[in-house]
Amino acid sequence: MAHDSSIRLRPATPDDAELVAEALLRNRDHLSPWEPDRPADFYTPRAQANRLADPAVRRWHLVDGARIVGEATLLNIVLGPFRSANLGYWIDAEYTGRGLATGAVEEVIRTARDELGLHRLEAAVVLANAASQRVLRKSGFELIGTASRYLHIHGEWRDHHLFERILHNGPPNAAG
Repeated sequence: MAHDSSIRLRPATPDDAELVAEALLRNRDHLSPWEPDRPADFYTPRAQANRLADPAVRRWHLVDGARIVGEATLLNIVLGPFRSANLGYWIDAEYTGRGLATGAVEEVIRTARDELGLHRLEAAVVLANAASQRVLRKSGFELIGTASRYLHIHGEWRDHHLFERILHNGPPNAAG
């Protein structure tokens, strides 16, 4: 990854469940202002194994040795003439400010464009999450609007800024 050669982005596997549960539990307070409220069992290896088994979501993990220090996801992937997906990501509290989120987002953008043939990515960010908005802007996303009461985050419905990145202007590929 750019900025830190000891950390790499790799596809998530079902074997990551225990490490993901540890990472999410370790970062529970750090992520809570930006994430939906989670039940206690969300932070268990079993719940993470179920999450990792979802074939509708593409996941990558940022790893530092055997430790998971972040995640990037493409979800709501739609093919055909739409060829779009939603992007999500998080970084371990101890690893923020190193350019890791930007590097991970840029790698996921390349995969979305070059391997999946997607035309567009969208990301939604809580208004107060300036760091995440910087990541998106550095990665070529543009603000397209604000969605009122978009997601239930940290105990209430929160407004979100919506960002998009157009990946190419060619026709949909034949696979979609």
